[in-house]
Amino acid sequence: MSHRIGVLGLHHDHVWGNLEELTRLGKAELVAAADHYPALREKYQSQFPGKVYANYDEMLAMEELDAVYIFASNKLSEDLTVKAASRGLHCLVEKPMAATFDGANKMLAAAEDHNVRLMINWPFAWWPQLQHAINLAASGEIGQLWQVKYRAAHEGPKELGCSEYFCEWLYDEELNGAGALMDYCCYGSVLAHVLLGSPASVTGVKVRALKEDLDLEDNAILVLSYPHALATTEASWTQIGKLTAYTTALYGSTGTLFVEPRHGGSVLKADAANPEGVEMPVPELSPERQTASAHFLWGIESGEPFTPLCQAHHCHAAQEILEAGIRASKEGRSVALPL
Repeated sequence: MSHRIGVLGLHHDHVWGNLEELTRLGKAELVAAADHYPALREKYQSQFPGKVYANYDEMLAMEELDAVYIFASNKLSEDLTVKAASRGLHCLVEKPMAATFDGANKMLAAAEDHNVRLMINWPFAWWPQLQHAINLAASGEIGQLWQVKYRAAHEGPKELGCSEYFCEWLYDEELNGAGALMDYCCYGSVLAHVLLGSPASVTGVKVRALKEDLDLEDNAILVLSYPHALATTEASWTQIGKLTAYTTALYGSTGTLFVEPRHGGSVLKADAANPEGVEMPVPELSPERQTASAHFLWGIESGEPFTPLCQAHHCHAAQEILEAGIRASKEGRSVALPL
């Protein structure tokens, strides 16, 4: 089966790697792409097949599609998802999900109303060791889970080499939803919801520590409180070096799991018999769980649930956590959920 795919938005830098993965699969046809930046349309034409459009609505009206990849600003992605879903198109949307909880509500409702698949892509979802750690924790490997901790950090989007088109909206509170808080606390929020569910309350702190030229926070921490557990999700746009960046720690009543980042990382387990921790074998992923594109196409064809991190209801809940964290950081108090 060959799926006809359109691309809505090219100004999220993650788009290029995902399109390369899609073309390597050979199971879909890239039909068209739309973006309001001429230079990005030219870049697309130099690397991928299909017609390009300056207007998103025109592409949706003119092209016969089965699904769309949405790689726009968080705010624009809200509207584009609703429009695509209303036309019966399956949607892959790059993380987090939206700029606002209200936008996430509309996206989820549109997908449900029009019976289309909505998958939110998280780059860390395809790390074999993280998938395995989630399965271990869910199976009771470390007893009762009482804390989930995730830290996402680098020295900043510009310093990391992100494009000017990407940085333009990352540094815009309306288009992004916040600064580092939205960009990076989102990861720990969805991970916590997958493993612990919705918290009773969220406390948040955001600061502009070093980047005086920004109007937004460059560092943030959210604390999610549960009746018998907690979760912390940290974000930094000022960290020098990779130590502690993108690491996951899961704490249970009988053990601890530490998950190293990126492909090739290990899962370490500590318990009473092995307090210093031992490396756990990580099983090879099945083909449909190795990349976002493979998983999205598999989900369309099979109708099976997406992997938990990418399921729309978990990502919608993560957006609520982020919204609560933004309010908490502004008001200096804990914010109860549901909002």
